[in-house]
Amino acid sequence: MSSVPGDGDLTARAAIRNAALRLFAAHGHDAVTVREIAKAAGVSPALIVHHFGSKDGLRVAVDEYAARAFDAVFDGFEGEDLASLLSSAESASIADAFARGFPPGSPLPAYLRRLLLTADPAGAALFGRWYAATRRLLDALAALGVVTPSADPDARAAFLLVNDLALILLRNQIATTLGVDPLSPDGIDRWAREAMAVYTTGAFVAPPVPPKE
Repeated sequence: MSSVPGDGDLTARAAIRNAALRLFAAHGHDAVTVREIAKAAGVSPALIVHHFGSKDGLRVAVDEYAARAFDAVFDGFEGEDLASLLSSAESASIADAFARGFPPGSPLPAYLRRLLLTADPAGAALFGRWYAATRRLLDALAALGVVTPSADPDARAAFLLVNDLALILLRNQIATTLGVDPLSPDGIDRWAREAMAVYTTGAFVAPPVPPKE
């Protein structure tokens, strides 16, 4: 898996972008002012305007940075590599990639949650790319004999993607219910074991057929 783009970048521009990312993730774009971002970054509001032109320009930069980071979770999940993971005891999922790719305290999962739940165009574009990638991967895995073919592969791809993203979108609620952060190593391992059991052996059994009278 690729590292998050921009890691180790300590320039003033990156410091402003990172401060904005944290504030946007916590409060939303509209609720945060340029002055608040400047204070969090330890710079003047004028420097933000110098680097980004406006808060809208800064938001574009944050969205582009976040999109690169989010798309990076798919790196390495291609063709036979994914088949090997899915056929082993290991898990292979977006949530797992988030848990292992972003350090504790990263604002990126919370930022993704806002993008996806507020009908944000950046979130819609991400979902579209991820859906297309999931659909391609399912086709490749079916060809490899790792997954069973589906009568409705479009719906299956959407189901698997949404089911995986739910761990990120409902992170706080799941943590409260299970008593562990689902994006922590222990949480993702616990979740992945049960998810793999459901995917491989199923969660339901057919009810007995009543005897004919």
